[in-house]
Amino acid sequence: MSDRIPTYEDVMQASNALIGVAHRTPVLTSHTINARLDAQVFFKCENFQRMGAFKFRGGYNALAGLTEEQRKAGVVAFSSGNHAQAVALAARMFGVAATIVMPHDAPAAKKEATLGYGARVVSYDRLTEDREEVARGLVEKHGLSLIPPFDHPDVIAGQGTAAKELFEEVGELDALFVPLGGGGLLSGSLLSAHALSCVCDVYGVEPRAGSDGQQSFRGGSVVRIAPPKSIADGALTQALGRLTFPIIRKYARDILTVSDEQLIQAMKFFAERMKIVVEPTGCLGAAAVFNEVVPVKGKRVGVLLSGGNVDLKAYAGYLQSA
Repeated sequence: MSDRIPTYEDVMQASNALIGVAHRTPVLTSHTINARLDAQVFFKCENFQRMGAFKFRGGYNALAGLTEEQRKAGVVAFSSGNHAQAVALAARMFGVAATIVMPHDAPAAKKEATLGYGARVVSYDRLTEDREEVARGLVEKHGLSLIPPFDHPDVIAGQGTAAKELFEEVGELDALFVPLGGGGLLSGSLLSAHALSCVCDVYGVEPRAGSDGQQSFRGGSVVRIAPPKSIADGALTQALGRLTFPIIRKYARDILTVSDEQLIQAMKFFAERMKIVVEPTGCLGAAAVFNEVVPVKGKRVGVLLSGGNVDLKAYAGYLQSA
C-alpha cells in the first residue's frame, strides 16, 4: 500500500474513473434552514450514492487502481458498514473476490447488504480485537490486497470527488462541513476545496464521544483513543490516518464535535422537512450547522451528507426519541 499523500490531481483522475459508474448525487436546499440560520446552505446528498454512501467513490477508485494479478488474488477490507458495502459492490463489478472484516455489532442492514453484494464477512469484537490485525492476518495468509477505509491515496482521492462535484455545481463557498471518522472524506474534501474554493473554511465534524480528531488537530499530533461509543457508527475510529492527518492538519479550519442528541434532531429534520433518510454519521456536519457550533449567518455553506444506511428499527427508535 502506497504511503504517497494524494493531491487534487489524484481527485481529478478519480473523477474520470467514476464517470458513468458513481452517481452524481443531488444538491438540495431547505428554505426552512436558510431562514432559520439566515444563510444559504447546500446539502450534497451522498445518501443517494450507490450502496447509499460516499464510500463507493473511494472503494471503486481503489479497486480500479489494482493490477490484474492483484484482482485475481482478491481483496480484504475492514469496516463497520459503509466501506464494507462499497468494497463489496466494487469488487462484484470488477469480478473480484472480497473478504470484509466487520465488528459483530455492526448494523444488521449494513452487514446484510455486504453479504448481498457477494462478499465474505469475517466478524470480530471491536472492544477486544484489532480489526487491522485481523485483516493483515488474512493478507498474509491468502495474499489479498488490503483496501483500508480511509488511509489509502486512491480511497482519499475518490472521496474527494463528492466535494469536487459540490463546488462545480454551486460555486465557491464560505464554509464546508464534513463528517469525520478516519479522515478519508475530510482529507479528500480539503484537497478539492483548496483547489476550487481556496477561501472556504472547511470543518471536520465528529461525534463528541470520539473526539480523537479534534484532539489531534488542536494538539498537533495524532491522538489514539479507546473505542468510542456513539450512534454515529461510521465514525467510531480510534485515530486519524498517517495520510489523512497531514492533509487535515494543513488545510482544515478546525475540528468540531456534536452530541448524539443533536444527530437525532438532525435526522428528524431531514425526515420531516426534506423527506430524506440520513444515517447518524451522515448528519454530523448538518448537526454542527443546525446548532451553529460556529457562526454561519450570512454565509454560503456546504454540508456533506455522507450516507443513508441505517437499520430501520434503530432509525424508528431514534425518531421516536427525538
